[in-house]
Amino acid sequence: MPNRLDLPAGFRWGASTASYQIEGAVDEDGRGPSVWDVFAARPGATKGGQTGRIACDHYHRYGEDVALMRGLGLDGYRFSIAWPRVRPAGDGAVNPAGLAFYDRLVDELLAAGITPLPTLFHWDLPQALEERGGWLDRDTAYRFAEYTETVADRLGDRVPAWITLNEPFVHMVYGYALGIHAPGRTLMLDALPAAHHQLLAHGLAAAVLRERGREVLIANNLTPVRAASQSPADVAAAAAYDALHNRLFTDPLLLGHYPDLSAYGVAEDLGGCVRDGDLELIAGPGLDGLGVNYYNPTRIAAPTEPGLPFAEAPIDGVPRTAFDWPVVPDGLRELLTGLKARYGDALPPVTITENGCSVADEITPDGTVDDRFRIDYLAGHLDAVAQAVAEGVDVRGYFTWSLLDNYEWAEGFSQRFGLVHVDFETQRRTPKASYAWYRELITAHHALHVR
Repeated sequence: MPNRLDLPAGFRWGASTASYQIEGAVDEDGRGPSVWDVFAARPGATKGGQTGRIACDHYHRYGEDVALMRGLGLDGYRFSIAWPRVRPAGDGAVNPAGLAFYDRLVDELLAAGITPLPTLFHWDLPQALEERGGWLDRDTAYRFAEYTETVADRLGDRVPAWITLNEPFVHMVYGYALGIHAPGRTLMLDALPAAHHQLLAHGLAAAVLRERGREVLIANNLTPVRAASQSPADVAAAAAYDALHNRLFTDPLLLGHYPDLSAYGVAEDLGGCVRDGDLELIAGPGLDGLGVNYYNPTRIAAPTEPGLPFAEAPIDGVPRTAFDWPVVPDGLRELLTGLKARYGDALPPVTITENGCSVADEITPDGTVDDRFRIDYLAGHLDAVAQAVAEGVDVRGYFTWSLLDNYEWAEGFSQRFGLVHVDFETQRRTPKASYAWYRELITAHHALHVR
């Protein structure tokens, strides 16, 4: 069986972060408020009332963090740009100090031999736009295109490829349908316009980037969906869930149309928000790459109560992360080969843009962090990637989540995903055993395929 060292020459090794989760400095140098600043300030919205006000203080410590990346031997670093740091009101005036920060970060990465891979939107929408409707308002897509133009004109000479959106599915469901994340709306199926307007924003931004000769990717959380049994009811429920979680955001990009959502009582125009020409703009000339964020498969059964046409069923008999997520490495192979089977030649090259696990890490008395669970997790998932490549899937790179322990959204600082331990009181960084393991893997792979 192929393993992680069998990945092809040119395979890119990286790590990922997100602006609100690590930057801090939320009220410095002209940054405007984001939906996460407002949401996290609500009593009871996040664990312990914790916010990203300081987070990992990356805004001031980015040099130290880039040095950690250099120590890993990373080929690439995926980070996100905070829209409210660049355009504090969402539109209107540009904030020079915000752009200057990303200028410095990009230059520091390039000096370390690391290719920047920025994500333009990782959930921190300017609050001013949310007050005008947020992603429920079509106009937000056009404001996103303006913001993209601003950032691409400043950084595009040094940044060859861009990710437009991160996990539009999760942002729509957690932020607009269930209210678990910012902006905290509980609209259920009435949140579907947030799906279309995010995809429209992608299409508009992609056109801006292509005009400048840049490559365009999008990253979504995808999951292989397994029916709890082979009963017709469970199989139908699994298909309905797959349409919502996976196909709602991938079919328009790769096939030019939305999937069948009749199980939800929704027509292909998503309640009238799809206008003539939208789907052609979303699909465009095709993606240069598809970012896949994978954490676990999903097991689905027929619903036992009225409401949604599916019910989640447990996945038993497997290890679980500190977040209580099931650990199923072969699910990543299943997902990747399933994408190839579904989309064929329409599937662009794939990059794993997030994969990792939360572990209850602690610094031992000798000052080390022995996160063997994470090492086993990463090894298993990278072997699964190698198996998918051997089965014909074009996977170009792997970016683990995450470089640093960080602010884990509504869970505050309770979940640690990093290769590097962060003491959130002192901001001290301590590389974990997984950091050394990942460094050795990258070194070994580079040695097999001299660059």
